[in-house]
Amino acid sequence: MYRKLKDFFLNRPWTFLIIYALLAIIATVQAYYGGVKKFSDLPYDYTGYNNYLIFKQSFFHLIEGKDLYSFYSNEYWDLYKYSPTFALLFGVLACLPDGLGLLLWNLINALALFFGVRLLTGISLQLRNTIYLLATVELFTSLQNSQSNALVTGLIVLAFALMEKERFIWACFCIALTVYIKIFGLFAFALCLLYPQRWKMIGYSIAAMIVLAVLPLLIISASQLQGCYESWWVLLQSDYVPNLLSLVSVINIWLGVKLAQNLVLITGVFLFLISMIRIRFYTDNRFRLLMLAMILLWMVIFNHKVESPTFIIAFTGIGLWYVSSGLAQQWKIALTLMALVFTSLSPTDLFPGFIQENYFDPWAVKTIPCIVIYFVVFYELTFRPNQFISQ
Repeated sequence: MYRKLKDFFLNRPWTFLIIYALLAIIATVQAYYGGVKKFSDLPYDYTGYNNYLIFKQSFFHLIEGKDLYSFYSNEYWDLYKYSPTFALLFGVLACLPDGLGLLLWNLINALALFFGVRLLTGISLQLRNTIYLLATVELFTSLQNSQSNALVTGLIVLAFALMEKERFIWACFCIALTVYIKIFGLFAFALCLLYPQRWKMIGYSIAAMIVLAVLPLLIISASQLQGCYESWWVLLQSDYVPNLLSLVSVINIWLGVKLAQNLVLITGVFLFLISMIRIRFYTDNRFRLLMLAMILLWMVIFNHKVESPTFIIAFTGIGLWYVSSGLAQQWKIALTLMALVFTSLSPTDLFPGFIQENYFDPWAVKTIPCIVIYFVVFYELTFRPNQFISQ
C-alpha cells in the first residue's frame, strides 16, 4: 500500500497537475456557493469570494476614473491594496460572470505554482513532487481565500527557472509583475545577482518595471495614473500596523520586546546581504536553489502584513529547502514535519478549537517553524557553503 501511494504521489509527472486543478475547483465551489459573510457592523452581506470581488471591481473603478484605494463598502469588504497595473490586467477576468471568473482566477494561481516548479532544472521528478506535496495544504488555504499568493509564488519560481535557462528578459518581467501584485516581490530581484549576466538583468528589470508601471495608460490618462500612484503610496504609508503572524509581532509576543517594523526589516535585509557574500558558490545549482528558498521565506517572515493565506510563499520555500539542503536527512524530516503540523495543519479541524484559540492563535504558532527554517537556511548559506560545491 505504501509503495503504491509513494508511486502515485512521487513518481508520476502529472499527479499534482490534477490535484492542484481539483483544489482550484473545490475552492471555487466552496466560495461561490458558501453563502454570505459579515465582516463588520455595516448593513451589508459579503460573499465568500470577497477578495476576488476586490480585484474585479478595481478594474471597473480604474476605467471609470474612481479612486482605486477608497473604501467601497457597498461592493466588498476591505481595501484594494494592489497596483493600477494589476487592476488593468484583472480586466481579462472582471468582464466574466463571477463563477467563471473566480474559477479561472483560482486555476491561474494553482497552475502558475505547478508550472513554476515543473520547469525547475536540476531537480528530479520525485523531488518536484515532494515540493508539490508539501505545498498542497497552504495552496488550498490561499485558493479558499481567492488570494494572489500562489500566483506570486509561481511567478518567482518561474523567474528562477527561466534564469537557469538564460531567458533573462522573461524572468525579469515575471518578477516585475509580482511587484505590481505584492510590493514585497521587489525582494525577488535579488535572484539577478546570482548570475554573471547580472548587469544585463538589472537593465531588463528596470525596463520591465517601467513598462508595467505605465501599462494603464492604454485606458486612462497620465494625470489619472499619477493620481492612482499617489493614492496607492498614501495607502501603503498608512497600512503599517503589523499583523499577528509577522516577525515583529512574534518578537513582541514571545519576548515581550516591542521593535519598530523598520528596524526588523533593515535587520532582515542586512542578514540577507550577509548570506550573499559567498559569491564563488553562485555557480552551484543547489546553492542558487537554497537562495531561492530563503527569498521566499524572507518575503513572509519580514512582511509585517503577513496573513494565513500568504504562507504558500513560505511553504514553497520550505519545499525548495528540503530538496536542496545539505543537512542530515533526519534533521530535514524533523523540521519539515514541524512545519507541516504547526504551520499548515494548526489552523485546520485536526486541532480542537480551544487549542487554536488559547495557544496557536495568541502565540502566533503558525509562523514559528518558518522562522526556524529561515535561520537554518541562513546558517547553511553563510556558514556551510562548502556543501554546495558541485561534484
